[in-house]
Amino acid sequence: MKMNKLGGTGITVSDLCLGTMTYGTQTAQDDAFTQMDMALEAGINIFDTAEMYPVNPIEASTQGASEEILGNWFKASGKREKVVLATKHSGEGLSHVRDGAPITPSSIPKAIEGSLKRLKTDFIDLYQFHWPNRGSYMFRKNWLYDPSKQNKEETLQNIHDCLGMLQSEIDKGRIRTFGLSNESAWGTAQWVRGSEEGHGPRVATIQNEYSLMCRMYDTDLAELTANEDVGLLAFSPLAAGLLTGKYASKAVPIGSRMSINEDLGGRNTLRAHSAADAYIQIAKKYGIDSIHMALAWCAARPFMTSVIFGATNRSQLGHIIKGKDTVLSAEVLEDINKTHKAYPMPY
Repeated sequence: MKMNKLGGTGITVSDLCLGTMTYGTQTAQDDAFTQMDMALEAGINIFDTAEMYPVNPIEASTQGASEEILGNWFKASGKREKVVLATKHSGEGLSHVRDGAPITPSSIPKAIEGSLKRLKTDFIDLYQFHWPNRGSYMFRKNWLYDPSKQNKEETLQNIHDCLGMLQSEIDKGRIRTFGLSNESAWGTAQWVRGSEEGHGPRVATIQNEYSLMCRMYDTDLAELTANEDVGLLAFSPLAAGLLTGKYASKAVPIGSRMSINEDLGGRNTLRAHSAADAYIQIAKKYGIDSIHMALAWCAARPFMTSVIFGATNRSQLGHIIKGKDTVLSAEVLEDINKTHKAYPMPY
């Protein structure tokens, strides 16, 4: 297992990260406990969650359950100090978390307090803002994205004020560092600039979607990472399951994500299935498991800090762990690049 620095923080994390967004819906607590034990034993030391989790489906009645399950495991196992714990503050618009209120200096301490209570810990290693108040082009919104009505002065003032509150929380010892999620290059640059101007701590990471089939990070954000030491935590590296092959030939396995969320968050398109099949054929050509290929490719990207994967059960996690040290040959990478050019934006 390769270890990477978490931005400029001095914290070291594994290049694979255990995602927990199904803990409390698709994944029961006993299975989640086993998964966390397995992950640590395999050398995976960073776990990612959020106050809004679980998903599949997202419901007010289960909000916070994922954090609670992690907290129960910390209490039962005594392994909190072995984990780099990452969680997230929900952004504006999610009605069952603070009635959809935006991220503000006043919401931060309250949200941290709630997460700490559910997680049964007194500190969070990486505290992330789940999406920006001004909106995001993630989750297929890029096709009609229009930032022209954004209020720059309001955005910058909020960034500066939130940085001040984050510094206060660091000083109290309740968080160690902070990151962004579903952010743009411009937005991330403003957080970096705000820190340089003395408003608060420097952003360590950005958690955005990234996979063989979703490569919007490859240009402006990659350049920002290279120059500003803000590493990527990649979510959906298996394209919501498309790269596993389980949805091939129009199959929809019982209990799968597609059986609950038919359009896979806008990813379930004919072109996406064609692209996924092309990548799976590369794996078959070289005798590599497609899941291991997809994760290894992500982990080897020059801007990658850690690749967040999810496993709804311990069997899936065991399979992922088997491929944790996969290294791709130059021939495989060449075929991947050719396929990317053929299917540059499949969803």
